[in-house]
Amino acid sequence: MSQSKLRSFLVPILSVIFGLVLGAIVMLIFGFDPIKGYDAMLKGALGRPFFIGETLRQATPLILVGLGFSVAYKAGFFNIGVAGQALFGWFFSVWTALLFPDLPRFLLLPLCLIVGALGGALWAGIAGYLRAYFNTSEVIVTIMLNYTALSVVNYLIREVLTEKADATAKISENATLRATWLTQLTQNSTLHLGIFVAIAAVIFVWVLMNKTIVGFELKTVGLNKFAAEYAGMSAKKNIILAMLISGALAGLGGAMEGLGTFQNIFTFSALPDIGFDGLAVSLLGSGNPFGIVFSALIFGILRIGGNSMPLVAQVPKEVVSIVMASIIFFVGASYIITYLFDKFHFTKKEKVN
Repeated sequence: MSQSKLRSFLVPILSVIFGLVLGAIVMLIFGFDPIKGYDAMLKGALGRPFFIGETLRQATPLILVGLGFSVAYKAGFFNIGVAGQALFGWFFSVWTALLFPDLPRFLLLPLCLIVGALGGALWAGIAGYLRAYFNTSEVIVTIMLNYTALSVVNYLIREVLTEKADATAKISENATLRATWLTQLTQNSTLHLGIFVAIAAVIFVWVLMNKTIVGFELKTVGLNKFAAEYAGMSAKKNIILAMLISGALAGLGGAMEGLGTFQNIFTFSALPDIGFDGLAVSLLGSGNPFGIVFSALIFGILRIGGNSMPLVAQVPKEVVSIVMASIIFFVGASYIITYLFDKFHFTKKEKVN
């Protein structure tokens, strides 16, 4: 393994370890037992089939949203708007399910997923178009679109989907991602067929970005759009395409919540956690589709297992947030890990010589 590949592999691993160590230090400072705390977390995430199912269910939308962010990031854009795009995907997938409740499942479920993806793509496409033709900052635009999406969706829920209510009716069985055999396999967890959608998306993104001309052009534009244009590639087309694919994947992540986890949609006081958690998952996974699966599982373990920490070990659940924040901090401060790695590697070579 080359030094650069080894470094890229070590950064997320060490970031997780350092985050867990920092969380343990915080527990010790406040008089809690970190061994009991982390033992409770692991048992609460992986100790029984039910908990494993919940962990996988938690990871499912994070994989999709993380993939969406990574596609835009590889193309040179920081798509902060994945939260709003996921919310639009959630809304449109549920709306479609409520509009056509009696359609056969083999038609309605794929239709809901497609419409959810299109909803996310549409919302991301606004930022892509503005960046391509007016060179606006996608960071600022997507941040503002996040809060626009929150207000628009809340309005549509109250004024269009319901009569001034804060939650819609449940979708029909023909639109749900739930499967009896999965529920039974995981002892009545909420794990659903979306896990297979996420796996398919991982394979799709890996093939797209590494084995196709489209992926090559997206990465080339991300590295240097002027060189890409000189080589005959359309920077504008690829900017918009990257954002459309990014938004579609984030929209699918939202559809997982609407058609699988909750099976309806309700008004929100804040943007859904899967948006910003998915962004963090992508950064931890270094934008690699398979790394994103690993980091989504880590976040799933932290989220689901963290629920058991107050009950079993009397450790406040807020410690989980500290651990997650610490992991992202160390990913962002990866130069520290890189520096230590290079220093250790250089010292080791010196001793050999």
